[in-house]
Amino acid sequence: MDNEKIIIQKNGKTVECDILFTFDSPDTEKSYVGYSDNSFGSNGRKNIYVSSYDPILGLGTLEDITDEKELEMIHDVLIEIDKQSK
Repeated sequence: MDNEKIIIQKNGKTVECDILFTFDSPDTEKSYVGYSDNSFGSNGRKNIYVSSYDPILGLGTLEDITDEKELEMIHDVLIEIDKQSK
């Protein structure tokens, strides 16, 4: 995934983001992409965003995740990715 980028709209501005990872979930039958605009939160950690997308239409179809169970699953995936990166 080195050097792969996506363009998003954030607060009405076009922002180039680095793609950090993608994964599919058999439970939700969706594909997900993790990305960062390389900004940092108040906790000093890099902001990472995750959206679902349609793999047939590509990364231009990012969708917000609002389902509580889906958010919990993504949280678990992020924890696992963090563990593996150490």
